[in-house]
Amino acid sequence: MPGLLLDTLRGINGVQRPVWLMRQAGRYLPEYRALRAEKGGFLALVYDTEAAAEITMQPVRRYGMDGAILFSDILIVPYAMGQDLEFLVGEGPHLSPRLVDTALENLHAVPGRLSPIYATVKLVKASLPADKTMLGFAGSPWTVATYMVAGEGSRDQHQTRAMAYRDAPAFQAIIDAITGVTIEYLIGQILAGAEAVQLFDSWAGSLAPAEFERWVIAPNARIVAALAARFPQVPVIGFPKGAGAKLPAYARETGVNAIGLDETIDPLWAAAMLPPGLPVQGNLDPLLLIAGGAELERQTTRILEAFADRPHVFNLGHGIDQTTPLEHVGELLSLVRGWRA
Repeated sequence: MPGLLLDTLRGINGVQRPVWLMRQAGRYLPEYRALRAEKGGFLALVYDTEAAAEITMQPVRRYGMDGAILFSDILIVPYAMGQDLEFLVGEGPHLSPRLVDTALENLHAVPGRLSPIYATVKLVKASLPADKTMLGFAGSPWTVATYMVAGEGSRDQHQTRAMAYRDAPAFQAIIDAITGVTIEYLIGQILAGAEAVQLFDSWAGSLAPAEFERWVIAPNARIVAALAARFPQVPVIGFPKGAGAKLPAYARETGVNAIGLDETIDPLWAAAMLPPGLPVQGNLDPLLLIAGGAELERQTTRILEAFADRPHVFNLGHGIDQTTPLEHVGELLSLVRGWRA
């Protein structure tokens, strides 16, 4: 039997709202920190199937989240495409060689780097309660490309944006290659047990409208269409962070089954402007979850009420911060679970 989250993503507007939190498996949990201290660095945890499955399950056990989001990283795709990947303490992820310095053709794919991720999905799905939804994910091609070109994250993705303007055919080849591997990767996750998947486009907000159409909407539409043709029952959530006024076009043109909203989006505007009946996800500011108290309650209720007339998955506008007090997460869940449409 589908759980509340899967029903909602499939378009059923029930009286209660499912809830999960982006980055819910991670550093704010003491059990995660203990396991990481025992096992080692982030990438080692991702590739330790039993450890990754345990981390994926930790917030489900502690809070009863309606979804278990795979513990992994969006940069597994470029890693499988042949770039080297390392996570440096205090600096974040680094990829090499950078595609600003070397041609895509010089990379040698290592598709076996995807297999341990599928094993994690399979292990989690086998232990997940029947009413909980197994969520897979991948980075959207534009966001993944920004890391592949520059080798690391940046404030405005200037190297990648400049490359896309300077040599659009070469950059199109990069986007096409990422799109193909992403489709393969998500198919593998679904075959392993993922019941819904999310496309994270963390840097979508850095693009002008025409570039947004080409580098965000078009490749995501290809991914959604490929998955829908093979797995029509598996919802795809699109999360184009920073898209702002471009969200309605993204929703219409990509064909996603649900759309994630970041914290900068007014929920009343989104409720009015997005296609009727389209499930939405979000969009509490993660800093409110740190602050807690009356304002957390007020803003949570405002979001719930704004989306009362459409299917709504309660979530944050981006990932949970590592300094979030555990008791505030519990308060949020009580608020959401106590509310009725």
